[in-house]
Amino acid sequence: MTRPGRADGRGVSPVPPVLPSHRSRLARVLGDDSGQTTQWLPVAGLVAVGVVVMGVVAAGRGGQILGVLPFLLVPLVFGGSWWFNRKRVEAAKRWAEMIGWTWVGADNSLAHRWNGQPFGTGDGRRASEVMTGSFGPYRGTSFAYRYTSGSGKERTTHVFGVTTLSLPTFLPTLELTPENLGTRIVRAFGGQDIQFESEDFNRRWRVAARDPKFAHDVLHPRVLERLVRGDTAGMSVRIEGTDILCWTVGTPDLDLLGTRLGVLRSIIDAVPRYVWLDHGYDPATT
Repeated sequence: MTRPGRADGRGVSPVPPVLPSHRSRLARVLGDDSGQTTQWLPVAGLVAVGVVVMGVVAAGRGGQILGVLPFLLVPLVFGGSWWFNRKRVEAAKRWAEMIGWTWVGADNSLAHRWNGQPFGTGDGRRASEVMTGSFGPYRGTSFAYRYTSGSGKERTTHVFGVTTLSLPTFLPTLELTPENLGTRIVRAFGGQDIQFESEDFNRRWRVAARDPKFAHDVLHPRVLERLVRGDTAGMSVRIEGTDILCWTVGTPDLDLLGTRLGVLRSIIDAVPRYVWLDHGYDPATT
């Protein structure tokens, strides 16, 4: 079993265990070996309605059909969305069982567990599609997090795929978010962005922490090199309390779950032993 902080205290874990592909299983559940049919279902439905409309217009009754068109389209769109979501969840349950994880479903305590983004804002916060299980020596969790903002016509639902691993002890908060126009504006107005010796890393990530020394201790050169690889694109990462988590926009992509967990594990495994000792945990005793 790999233990955090072993060997030279700065080793980055090897390639993580490979989780089976979810996409092919989802495709089989939906009756499509290529995994592409489902994306055409809404289009096929709209084409069918279009054929009906054209036929009615050709028969000289276009005014009547245009009046009822919304009543045809709205059930089609919502019904198709409900059907696809149901099939996606059923496939995810089977996939969780296949890899030895436990399907939980909804657990809204996760929506209030952490304080940093994307949590702690908006209304109707909820966690769904929750599954948990082991990833090496750590406990992992994957779920979809949703909240709403605005009101009336401006009301918007925000969706994120969240992946977490448990830590053996409490650690200070350290957050990494992708560099973009927004983070550069924040930095221009005095927002924190801890700099490191790797320019590639500095261009890719904005780093914030109350204790810059802790950030430098954890994000040493070998971890910086790991975090500029292509498989971290779109991820935001945070150590908070007894968890390390990452989140991306949209529902969880289970094809990428193994990659997300592997990135998080590589960070944990590379934490130097003296950092663990400073926070009351000795990896040599486990």
